[in-house]
Amino acid sequence: MTTVYEAKPRGLSRRDVLRRGGKAGLGAMLVISGSAVISPQFAWGLETSGLAPETVATLIQMARDIYPHDHIEDRFYAIAVKSYDEQAGKDATFREMVEGGVADLDKRAGTGGYRGLGWEDDRVDILRQIETSPFFQTVRGGLVTGLYNQKEVWPLFGYEGESYSKGGYINRGFDDIEWL
Repeated sequence: MTTVYEAKPRGLSRRDVLRRGGKAGLGAMLVISGSAVISPQFAWGLETSGLAPETVATLIQMARDIYPHDHIEDRFYAIAVKSYDEQAGKDATFREMVEGGVADLDKRAGTGGYRGLGWEDDRVDILRQIETSPFFQTVRGGLVTGLYNQKEVWPLFGYEGESYSKGGYINRGFDDIEWL
């Protein structure tokens, strides 16, 4: 007897939303209001001035897809992409590159745009298509410092910060291998 397996439907079901609703990584719960991106679930907002709020919301989702950490809240990703909004307010060429890059992501994603894709794998496939573009390289490169240089994020990764001012690592966990 041959068993036929049906493909799992794409998109978020009501059950998926309810199940994942308590997790920090559900970028679909960002709300665009005027010139702000708001997360009502976690009570934070980000005012935009150089980029459209939809663009910033897409950058937050893109940041989460490039550097995925389910235990990190979207607000840390929003802080990381805020610098793109600030730079776009000062540099029209930069703004055009970012807005154009996000428009390209939305076009590649089809109906609903990049943020409308419910499956991370689908979004990552699109990012792989553009990974050599200046837009992708600019966003990815800036996120390294924008995300990981936030002192509030360090404890979430178990990093205590620099150790020089505390006497170095020799007497403070140099041989601690519990994190592996």
